[in-house]
Amino acid sequence: MSADLAPLYSRRSQPSIAPERLLRVSLLQSLFTIRSERQLVQHIEYNLLYRWFVGMNIDEAAWNHSTFSANRDRLFSENVAQRFFAQVLRIAKWQDLISDGHFTVEGTQVEARASMKSFVKKDGSGTPPEGGGRNPTVDFKGEKRSNVTHYSTTDPDARLYKKSEGDKSRMSYLSHALMENRNGLVVDAETTLATGTAERDAALVMAKRTMKPGSTLGADKGYDTAGFVKDLRDLKMTPHVSQKKNSAIDSRTTRHAGYTVSLKKRKLVEEIFGWSKTIGGLRKARFVGLAKVKAQTIFTFAAYNLTRMATIFGWRLSAI
Repeated sequence: MSADLAPLYSRRSQPSIAPERLLRVSLLQSLFTIRSERQLVQHIEYNLLYRWFVGMNIDEAAWNHSTFSANRDRLFSENVAQRFFAQVLRIAKWQDLISDGHFTVEGTQVEARASMKSFVKKDGSGTPPEGGGRNPTVDFKGEKRSNVTHYSTTDPDARLYKKSEGDKSRMSYLSHALMENRNGLVVDAETTLATGTAERDAALVMAKRTMKPGSTLGADKGYDTAGFVKDLRDLKMTPHVSQKKNSAIDSRTTRHAGYTVSLKKRKLVEEIFGWSKTIGGLRKARFVGLAKVKAQTIFTFAAYNLTRMATIFGWRLSAI
């Protein structure tokens, strides 16, 4: 990736952190669930294995956490994350780990880096906070709030969203993964604004971009709509979607053994999001803005693919 990282080097007189090091450090943060930049720098200060992986000398001073954060903003672009994801995927393709005909799609809610207090009326007519201080009191009782009339002053791209009825509304994005069914690796990713149709829209975008005619696409009941099924069939792809009451999927699809296999394989996609949220830090966005959250999502899925391939290749067992 030298050609991709070369433009990221600082052209000013004061040297910056090398992009290769930023990439390796960010990978450590995802793989070892390091919550903050301050904590990450502390780990690098005393952990010799981390230093070796990053390429630092034993007596080299670690960066200040604020310096690291400022430099990483240059690295975390969607283009660089996509290139890194593609390089990881090349290893999987080289080892023939990826199916080219059977896929599964799923989406998950990612909490935005914005508080509910920042969600204010667009026309500025809201009641000002009370109490003063760094954390003033805001009373939302009885106030109707929606994405049409309100926006976040901290992260204007974030949207008020709840995953299901009865769930708490949060400032959120939606991240989506397209998984191949052979070994459960992520082959495509999208991050969108949190809307009611975003999951199905993103699934069609990834299907057009990655899948070929004749492929199958598994998904949960949320994708079982007449419009989505029709759009997928127009692409000459077979929707292996879990059926709900008054399903758009009929016996032309469900009678085949491959449909049952797709439903079983669909559970693998939950492992992707489970790892990404509990280990990879995707439960809450580290950045502000859709472009940066896209980069974080893609980078996290690349890290997941590396851990998944480590299991497939037996690297972990051999290390033990």
